[in-house]
Amino acid sequence: MESKQYILVVEDDKPIRNFITTSLKAQGFNYIETEKGIEAIALSMSHKPDLIILDLGLPDIDGIEVVKQVREWSKVPIIIVSARENERQKIEALDKGADDYLTKPFGIGELLARIRVSLRHSAISNNEDESTGIFNVKGLVVDFDKRKVTINNEEIHLTPIEYKIMALLCKYSGKVLTHNFIIKEIWASSTGSETQSLRVFMASLRRKIEKNPADPQYIFTEVGVGYRLVDE
Repeated sequence: MESKQYILVVEDDKPIRNFITTSLKAQGFNYIETEKGIEAIALSMSHKPDLIILDLGLPDIDGIEVVKQVREWSKVPIIIVSARENERQKIEALDKGADDYLTKPFGIGELLARIRVSLRHSAISNNEDESTGIFNVKGLVVDFDKRKVTINNEEIHLTPIEYKIMALLCKYSGKVLTHNFIIKEIWASSTGSETQSLRVFMASLRRKIEKNPADPQYIFTEVGVGYRLVDE
């Protein structure tokens, strides 16, 4: 079934760009493409794509700058595909507003799965089909109606996937959630790459809500098993 959804592909490596766009076309997606960051910003404004696939190493401006500028006016899902493996750079991209991060080389099946999940999360967010009410423990407040997270009345800005993880932890507060359970709920699959993604997202989430991530007050690690959110 043909999709009406538009995906903006921003990649300066032509073989990789062709690989991505050919796969998108085969799946029924419409797409637009560019190799330049500045043009990507313009296209995101003029075409309003449903999702952006973005390389970080662009010839004119860094991809993180693209994320930063797009986030000034749009909540469009952004999936980073990059050869950069440094965790600090991944966290920086996520902090600036990217929704997901894939490290090159990657399989097209994995990319398509991430696209489907991001589009689904975006649709849920747009329809406001989320949990309602307020979760409150030890100064941590999650307002599901407003999709707002605060620590001691200070608002914490989370990426869409960070918020999904936080909402899931709140739903099962006090219970240990296994890595596989979280991955299946957030990414609808369970592979080694998602395990790495979960670790990166959790590190970023903790850095935002914990005063000292090495001595957490809210999110506890159950070694070899998963994570648990405090409930009292």
